[in-house]
Amino acid sequence: MATTDLSYYDKATIPNAKNFRFGIVVSEWNPEITQNLKKGALDALLDCGATKENIISWDVPGSFELVYGCKKMIQSQKVDAIIAIGNVIQGETKHFDFVCEGVTQGIIDLNVKFDIPVIFCVLTDNTKQQSLDRSGGKLGNKGIECAVAAVKMAAIKNFGRTSESIGF
Repeated sequence: MATTDLSYYDKATIPNAKNFRFGIVVSEWNPEITQNLKKGALDALLDCGATKENIISWDVPGSFELVYGCKKMIQSQKVDAIIAIGNVIQGETKHFDFVCEGVTQGIIDLNVKFDIPVIFCVLTDNTKQQSLDRSGGKLGNKGIECAVAAVKMAAIKNFGRTSESIGF
């Protein structure tokens, strides 16, 4: 779904989200990036018809904790999709690799184990500038793209098929 401008989407191809309930789990690490991603996701969900009262947002300390936060949200909240928002920037050690691999595999595992789609909105960039460019900068906002994916996956969860085949 990636595009040159991550903020572009065609509302005519997206189901109306008014009857869906969304969760957002946000890493507190690199807040200048994760909060921009969250804002993009919230704005897009609302633009697609979701209501504020149908969006739950939880913070977790870092990207590695996203998996547990999403799991607890799945177990305790009635949501149709969750967006996991985080940011990991390459450093001088292998920590970047371990965190990225762990979070990626954890979100895969949640998608396999539970019947709630968890959308991967974790920027894994080489530099802070790359993350800024993708969280509201010159390349748009990945949070918007992930919100659109969450709406589409909520439709698949609830209707068992894509939005195009159910005539939205």
